Amino acid sequence: MNVAVLGCWHVHAKDYARSAAAHPDTTLIAAWDHDPELGQALAADFGIEYTDDLDALLARDDVHAVTVTTETTRHTEVIGKALAAGKHVFTEKLLAPTVQECEQLVAQAAEAGLALVVSLPRLSQGYTLAVRDVVASGELGEVTYARVRLSHDGAVHGGNPGWLPDRFFDPVPSVGGALTDLGCHPVYLTQLLLGDDPEIVRAVYGNVTGRQVEDHAVVTLGYDTGALGVIEAGFVSNDAFTIDVHGTEGSVHYTDDGGGRLWRRRPDGATEELTVPADAPEPFSQWVSHASDATVAQENLHRAVELTRLVVRSNEAASGSQGEAL
Repeated sequence: MNVAVLGCWHVHAKDYARSAAAHPDTTLIAAWDHDPELGQALAADFGIEYTDDLDALLARDDVHAVTVTTETTRHTEVIGKALAAGKHVFTEKLLAPTVQECEQLVAQAAEAGLALVVSLPRLSQGYTLAVRDVVASGELGEVTYARVRLSHDGAVHGGNPGWLPDRFFDPVPSVGGALTDLGCHPVYLTQLLLGDDPEIVRAVYGNVTGRQVEDHAVVTLGYDTGALGVIEAGFVSNDAFTIDVHGTEGSVHYTDDGGGRLWRRRPDGATEELTVPADAPEPFSQWVSHASDATVAQENLHRAVELTRLVVRSNEAASGSQGEAL
């Protein structure tokens, strides 16, 4: 399957290009970006063709599939054009800025019989599978609380402005800041553990670097079961990724500090170390399989749409609305 890169705006553009170059069933052949500087740089790094003509690239019979890493605001247009041209699509999150646009793209892919997959990589990590299984087993009793924190120092590395490109702090193409970008991972993990659709969403966004968008964020969720969720994300601290899930009969915890540790706390306070299982296939490989087998990534697309729904609600809550269900 010959793959072209559409858009080099996102920092993961080269990661997915590497995946296309390395996967035994895909070949990376071309790159497009409306910004020649970004597009030519990626094309030079991988020794592939660069073009500034998106329509011409999508019209080529030798391009079977595309990765989309444009600005979030261009996703709907670019993904829609790719699907209309008969290309399988692998895209960076968010799938689109709004739920309605997400649902339109999912429907378009299904009608065309094309594989559409969104990069939600932590869903296939072994620690997520293990935590999910402990929760599903009922061993924690009634789940009462979950917290997921993910941060990096992209805005303040070494006391400097940071390694994250300035374009990530422009609210127009990015559709938001730390929550809309890095926060997507804690969002979809919290939804996996507590449920897709909380009754209440509250959000507080902070800005310690003076950028145009928030550089760290906390979102709290309230569910009709009485359970609470806390989502934390930021660009201003490089600390451990953590998952904590508490129930009436104990808790389960994961941290990547020190190479990764997974453990369970029992009702009597005793702790038990758990083994982190092997990862499931990562999203890019899932996409290639769906394209090859002519199957639909139903769970991935469900998670992608619900992720967008909760990100939109969080952004609205931070801006002053009550975060009630849409």
